[in-house]
Amino acid sequence: MLNRGIKKLVQYGIESGILPACEKNYAINLLLDVFHEDEYAEPEEAFSNVDLEETLQELLLEAVNRGLIEDSIVYKDLFDTRLMNCLMPRPAQVQKEFWDRYAKSPEEATDYFYKLSQDSDYIRRYRVKKDRKWKVDSPYGEIDITINLSKPEKDPKAIAAAKLAKASSYPKCLLCMENEGYAGRANHPARENHRIIPITINDTPWGFQYSPYVYYNEHCIVFNSQHTPMKIERNAFIKLFDFVKLFPHYFLGSNADLPIVGGSILSHDHFQGGHYTFAMAKAPIEKHVTIPGYEDVEAGIVKWPLSVLRIRHKDEKRLIDLATHVLEVWRGYTDEAAFVFAETDGEPHNTITPIARKTGDVYELDLTLRNNITTEEHPLGVYHPHAQYHHIKKENIGLIEVMGLAVLPARLKNELELLKQYILEGKDIASNESIEKHAAWAAQFLPKYDSITEENVEEILQKEVGNVFVKVLECAGVFKCTEEGRDAFMRFIDKL
Repeated sequence: MLNRGIKKLVQYGIESGILPACEKNYAINLLLDVFHEDEYAEPEEAFSNVDLEETLQELLLEAVNRGLIEDSIVYKDLFDTRLMNCLMPRPAQVQKEFWDRYAKSPEEATDYFYKLSQDSDYIRRYRVKKDRKWKVDSPYGEIDITINLSKPEKDPKAIAAAKLAKASSYPKCLLCMENEGYAGRANHPARENHRIIPITINDTPWGFQYSPYVYYNEHCIVFNSQHTPMKIERNAFIKLFDFVKLFPHYFLGSNADLPIVGGSILSHDHFQGGHYTFAMAKAPIEKHVTIPGYEDVEAGIVKWPLSVLRIRHKDEKRLIDLATHVLEVWRGYTDEAAFVFAETDGEPHNTITPIARKTGDVYELDLTLRNNITTEEHPLGVYHPHAQYHHIKKENIGLIEVMGLAVLPARLKNELELLKQYILEGKDIASNESIEKHAAWAAQFLPKYDSITEENVEEILQKEVGNVFVKVLECAGVFKCTEEGRDAFMRFIDKL
């Protein structure tokens, strides 16, 4: 059984291109060592088009039966990552291949690296495939909706082990360079099959990698080689454009640098980008504006639920200068009539979520104005999903959502399935504690439809979930898409 699994996995490595055929025996011996096995007899059976998930499951079962690991998703993920590393090229080989291809074209380099990140099982294709994805029309364009199912649920044993694990500061976080090749532990994922491309932006060393959860095509992460906090400042704009100049087919953006409106990892300076065009990038400028001293820069308010100022110029340095000016003014901007306060009790509230891209020979920078003030009515944030939408989305609106892609919690998969059943059977939604949170929402949208059937109920629910997400984005807009909101936005523009 073990010999068969090893032969299949090695054949997968050769077929996918991550393992040269000349390293076959070397890889077999590494795998034998992982299983504490000294003997190997190659099976006569020939394998082709090897299914990676199926092969890893065979080898994981063998490891469980031999007592090498517990039958737990966490320990299996640690172990199969170790197996994949037996096939992997060393970091220096990956870097050389990347830059050799880059000399031909940046796209060829990223194509190679993205495929490697998937073939190596760092991006687990078979899990990502489980994510639910659909698009919904809105007044702002076609919005992307995803229910994230690719992050596995930890079992109670692993959770208990993580709590008992000795506190460790290595690696300091999931974005540190030291993760490359790290074996992992119960409270930190294995990264033995992880590879990083070193790049230089703003004259400092950074890393380029892909997200293991790829919410969209070629979802990449660009991160500081030093464990240093995120900060939106002039240097952040320089870094964004340095990256876009290196990879002009990618966009790059940053989460804001304040809690509530910021990302999940504010402790490590990083950006997210990729090869995807979001609804926000397609959204037109609704109102062109001229900013004194920057008359040569095209600028305007974007037709988008969040408050976005788009600036465009062939010289990115002009955009860096203007963005720095906008940020400085916004940091100190208060407009009580619009409920915008630069700070309260010494706590700063204003920051920016920036997104950079290149279209043709023109650089673009979208500056999304953010504010994290809270009130008694909105303790999680005034410009945060409001309570009536928490049944769909309660989490922070970060960079990815800002651009028009909903990353919704995994719980919704089962909840929507149950809701669909209750709607079709005409049952009382509020009577089931699993879905009672959706009862008021369903009571609002159900009367809009003359007929809800087995054939159309899925489409209706997807559309209505999308409508809620659009409302969530509107909550996050500091200046609303109303006449009063646009007047307030222009009052800020007039201060620039």
